[in-house]
Amino acid sequence: MGIKERKLKHKEDLKQSILDAAKKLFIKEGYEATSIRKIAAEIEFSPTTIYLYYKDKAAISHALHQEGFKLLASQFTILNYIENPFERLKAMGRVYMQFALENNDFYELMFNREEPLVCVEDHWEEGEQAFSLLVMSVRACQQAGYFTQFDAEAFSMFIWSTMHGLCTLKIKGHLEHVTRNKMILQNVPDVFTHTFETFIATLEKLR
Repeated sequence: MGIKERKLKHKEDLKQSILDAAKKLFIKEGYEATSIRKIAAEIEFSPTTIYLYYKDKAAISHALHQEGFKLLASQFTILNYIENPFERLKAMGRVYMQFALENNDFYELMFNREEPLVCVEDHWEEGEQAFSLLVMSVRACQQAGYFTQFDAEAFSMFIWSTMHGLCTLKIKGHLEHVTRNKMILQNVPDVFTHTFETFIATLEKLR
């Protein structure tokens, strides 16, 4: 590896270290309580070094936001191998749930924090791409006879809202709290999966 390549790798490694430290602090202490100085201290660099790569805290948050959507998009590639549109839609839901549970730090920044959107001027590119994939899946289902009485974009928003709500309730521990203390669905071993399957069964009846 030459000098130029080593410098580039060092730069990319440092940027990744900044993002990893920021993500850790955003989740642990909250966005407002996290400062550039704290991020710098976490990786044992000066705040000045961070400003060489990111103009402010919002830019760091947005970079994490983009990284999270890239990871989600990479997991959605498995959908390309599923021909049946309704099965593909179900698989999309399962991938979304798995991503939320396995990457709840990214999920929190992507869907539950408003700070990354501070850097968005005209349109939310990452969100639009993900939502467009859902709309395409819904339209493919409509061509197969599902959901034909609904507007594709409005129905896609309904699906996303439901899935987001379910994932957030799971991540925040509310599902377990309700079943543990309110005596609801006591005979269901996995309320999260059971609720998703109930939602899918509802969608399947809309044919």
